[in-house]
Amino acid sequence: MRFTSLVTFLGLLVPLAHAIDMDFTSTSSINSGLALIAKGLMDYYNGNDTGQTPGMFSNPYYWWEAGAAWNSMLDYWYYTGDDTYNDLLKTSLLFQTGDNWDYMPSNQTTTEGNDDQAFWGITVMAAAEKNFSNPLPHQPQWLYLAQAVFNTMAARWDSEHCEGGLRWQIFKWNNGYNYKNTISNGCLFMLGARLARFTRNHTYAEWAEKTWDWVVEKQFINNETDAWPVYDGGNIEADCTDVVGLEWTYNSGLFMAGAAFMYNYTNETKWLTRIQSIWERSKIFYDTDKIMYEAACQPTGQCNNDQRSFKGIYSRFLGLTCLMAPDMNAEIQEYLAATSVGVLRSCSGGTDGHTCGLNWQLDGWDDKYGLGEQMSALEALQNRLIWTRPPPLSESTGATSTGNGSAGSNTVNEMVRNQLDIETKDRAGAGIITTLLIILFLSTAWWMIV
Repeated sequence: MRFTSLVTFLGLLVPLAHAIDMDFTSTSSINSGLALIAKGLMDYYNGNDTGQTPGMFSNPYYWWEAGAAWNSMLDYWYYTGDDTYNDLLKTSLLFQTGDNWDYMPSNQTTTEGNDDQAFWGITVMAAAEKNFSNPLPHQPQWLYLAQAVFNTMAARWDSEHCEGGLRWQIFKWNNGYNYKNTISNGCLFMLGARLARFTRNHTYAEWAEKTWDWVVEKQFINNETDAWPVYDGGNIEADCTDVVGLEWTYNSGLFMAGAAFMYNYTNETKWLTRIQSIWERSKIFYDTDKIMYEAACQPTGQCNNDQRSFKGIYSRFLGLTCLMAPDMNAEIQEYLAATSVGVLRSCSGGTDGHTCGLNWQLDGWDDKYGLGEQMSALEALQNRLIWTRPPPLSESTGATSTGNGSAGSNTVNEMVRNQLDIETKDRAGAGIITTLLIILFLSTAWWMIV
């Protein structure tokens, strides 16, 4: 729903229809409801418009959120079977890879942070796990891209300050370069855990362990009680001891899901204990009716565009936690079921009658709208469907995406490209020879007939 005029905006104030009526015992009802919300999300996509950039959503939504939104649409296809947006999804993921196939595109590198890059990497990791349509042979593959993001992030591990960890920003000229934020390190942890499970290469798991240990050592995750808060980060000037005590949904969800992948991969009970401890604290993100909200900003009405999407990312990670650590499924799904009641009430605004808002506690729409609101509603609802489809695949359970453990280095990128060029030329040459033989055969046949 792109709002390009005052008339359109004013029209939002008079909803034309009631909330989406979704019956979770009916597949057709579920799919119809999710289709409306997904359509609302994609109304913010303008990457194919003249003068715009493929893969990007409309202003003011940043590049990182586009990466996260495509993950929502990937999961939408997976759970509903609706492939309406798959071509856009695929071309967007490939267009934004950058010259080195590592999600460092030239149109973003002046402002790109570690967490920005990582959310695209997490999306292509999901594409590999769900056997999303593979790119053509001369294009980078989903697993390769996820490995390239992981490798380039791991190469930035900064042992000179705070004894380790990733900075928030990649480039010195960006605000936040001296800040080590939890989300960047959590993304490295998440990718390491998922790549370990997918490839069975234990080096990834070692990185995941290393990242977890550092985050806990710095008390970004405070493990001193039975309920572990996940805080925002710290500054290198204070050796990262000045922990910023903000708690965001997506940080907690990220570490729960990453720990769940580690639990699935290692079968070590310590990871289940860690999930349970973060989940126990994570209940602060729900009201007495077990309806989700962004506790750090929503009560004061101060959520910015980024923060308005966090509940969606959190919901996605809750679904992954249920899949990888089924012990957690019953209680988490209970909270998602309660939340969905508020979500459906909220998705009753706009000129279309099903625009979704930010505040799910209200009995109706709160006059808020945006990419983050649509993403959050879609994810909260579709992660109730996680057991209707196979869980994330791995190389040993049928995943078809291919990669390279050294992806992301210029040398490897060049080798892969050269090999693909050779294969492409070989195929082209073989095609030319075949065509000439066919022409020769037809010509001979013609003269024999004459």
